[in-house]
Amino acid sequence: MITVSVKWQKELLKDVEIDMTQPPYVFKCQLYDLTGVPPERQKIMVKGGLLKDDADWSTLGVKQGQKLMMMGTADEIVKSPEKGTVFVEDLPEEEQVVAIGHTAGLFNLGNTCYMNSTLQCLHSVPELKSSLIKYSHSGRTNDVDQTSHMLTIATRDLFSELDKSVKPVAPMQFWMVLRKKFPQFGQLHNGVFMQQDAEECWAQLLYTLSQSLKSPGSRTEEAAKGRAFLKQGGLAGKGVSLGEIGENSDAVKALFGIELNSRVHCQESNEETSEAESVYSLKCHISHEVNHLHEGLKHGLKSELEKASPALGRSAIFLKESRINALPRYLTVQFVRFFWKRESNQKAKILRKVDYPLVLDVYDFCSDDLRKKLDAPRQILRNEEGKKFGLKGSEKSSTGKENDVKMSDAEGSSNGGGEPSVAPMEEGEKEAQLTGIYDLVAVLTHKGRSADSGHYVGWVKQENGKWIEFDDDNPKPRVEDDITKLSGGGMPN
Repeated sequence: MITVSVKWQKELLKDVEIDMTQPPYVFKCQLYDLTGVPPERQKIMVKGGLLKDDADWSTLGVKQGQKLMMMGTADEIVKSPEKGTVFVEDLPEEEQVVAIGHTAGLFNLGNTCYMNSTLQCLHSVPELKSSLIKYSHSGRTNDVDQTSHMLTIATRDLFSELDKSVKPVAPMQFWMVLRKKFPQFGQLHNGVFMQQDAEECWAQLLYTLSQSLKSPGSRTEEAAKGRAFLKQGGLAGKGVSLGEIGENSDAVKALFGIELNSRVHCQESNEETSEAESVYSLKCHISHEVNHLHEGLKHGLKSELEKASPALGRSAIFLKESRINALPRYLTVQFVRFFWKRESNQKAKILRKVDYPLVLDVYDFCSDDLRKKLDAPRQILRNEEGKKFGLKGSEKSSTGKENDVKMSDAEGSSNGGGEPSVAPMEEGEKEAQLTGIYDLVAVLTHKGRSADSGHYVGWVKQENGKWIEFDDDNPKPRVEDDITKLSGGGMPN
């Protein structure tokens, strides 16, 4: 904490405190209280330039007692309110949540940061919460076992408690049910609960919810397969759709399910087959060649398989190349950082830095059929972006009605610029068209070098566009630069 003086018009404001741990926007809010100049109108000179809302104080060289200059005009003086000042802490808890701008943190119950960060990321999906609200105590069907039913109820109740509370919540009931359903999360070492894998927690919870929130008519043999989700140092991106998830649909699949078409080819025998599968995450494989998410995803959609070749009468190497054939509303990416080290017979972590964007376009990873469906909505987006710069939109294509739709203000990009990720269909249609463009809305990271220890943290974008770091029971406001610096969870600290 340092104090400075601020020259504004004919006034000199002395001993104004700067909390160097908070972004400059907080300092601007202090000046607003002193001068009546709103933060967006303030022009404060530092180091030959203007002070930005999210700048890093440590790079600006502001010193104790320094004199700063501010320009800007104050708002008109308004009459005193008829009602007295109401402090946030005096409001009902539901209103406090709205005033603060984010929900509560979760107490660590003993190495449960993996669980807390997973829950905070899933809690950020409003459509999932809506589906859980519809799930009742008496809603269990015969093909959903009792522990899955209870875990779904515990998830619903915990999300509801988080929405209503500003004080940290102890997820005791949820944790008890999770350990009953999946005993591996209750493993002890020297009498202490062991650190677990957030990816496994995410996978098991999502799989359980996929069965509970699925209508009886849509439950198939898929229930016996499961197991391809997320998320170690992963990110979840949002491509919002305007339609509601129907009560008789597969809610989790609609929100997170990715359909893949794969070509399996053997160069030695020229045998070729095709496969279709449904997964809940794309994998970003990390090697010395991977510096960016796109490169890792490209590697993740290719793999080598050793299997029997009928043509050769023996085992052979097959190359599997996959393409996305259907996209979800929320796209999940797993940074594959943990692997089994044979020489030491233990799990290890890849610490390589991998950059990722705040807006991800997966068009290049889609099948030809899906690209055709995405082309018209993407052209609409380009036309709308062009209009902002005074450019004319392209002529209508032969796709007809699909190009006659109008753009609405869809979910904005994470920098608040309003970049849309969805093109709505004409009036009367139930759902908007996805474009293959996703805004980053949540990141789950692992701090530390060891795969069996360290600390998990969830980073979640709020409805107001601000980011919150959910470090167990201590939520902290963050800026976008903090998110991009996470490097896909690759940094040890």
